Amino acid sequence: MRDPHEERGTDPQADIWTGRATNRVQWLLACAGAACMALGIELAVDSPWTSGLAPLVMAVVGCVAAGLLMLFGTLAFVHVAVRVDTEALEVRCGHMGLPRRRIPLSHIVAAEFAPRVTPQHWGGWGYRWRPEKGTAVVVRRGEGLVLNLGDGRKFTVTVDDAEAAVRFIRARLGLPAAGPAQGA
Repeated sequence: MRDPHEERGTDPQADIWTGRATNRVQWLLACAGAACMALGIELAVDSPWTSGLAPLVMAVVGCVAAGLLMLFGTLAFVHVAVRVDTEALEVRCGHMGLPRRRIPLSHIVAAEFAPRVTPQHWGGWGYRWRPEKGTAVVVRRGEGLVLNLGDGRKFTVTVDDAEAAVRFIRARLGLPAAGPAQGA
């Protein structure tokens, strides 16, 4: 029988580590976006408005635009997939893999485990930037991986089994083991 860590790509002898994180709550927001789009289409097709064309067009465009923004904005961050190989760490968001970020291992000077990353730390879900903290991909509350880059910036991503990712990256870079990240 195979070790379950080997199946997930966390074997320290492997050349690739993979992980992902999912936020099922965002499906509710995507449904709300679909409902807004449906309302806009319903208004356009069966309009009882008698006050003129301009208010109707504004309502339809507003509902469809809000619906598209909610639908595609949330679907892009329903899940994140992280892949670390011998050359780089790659983060892909959503079903289409966009946005995507690729960081060569040669640009990483430290990798730290963050036991608790929350949307409140970063100002919400999604691809986030804060001047004092760096850049992050936050799809759910929980453990994460914090990378200190050679240019002084930080990159954080929420991912399941982030401790294994940290061990994998440190082993590839020859870095010593260390404790949790501060203020992730």
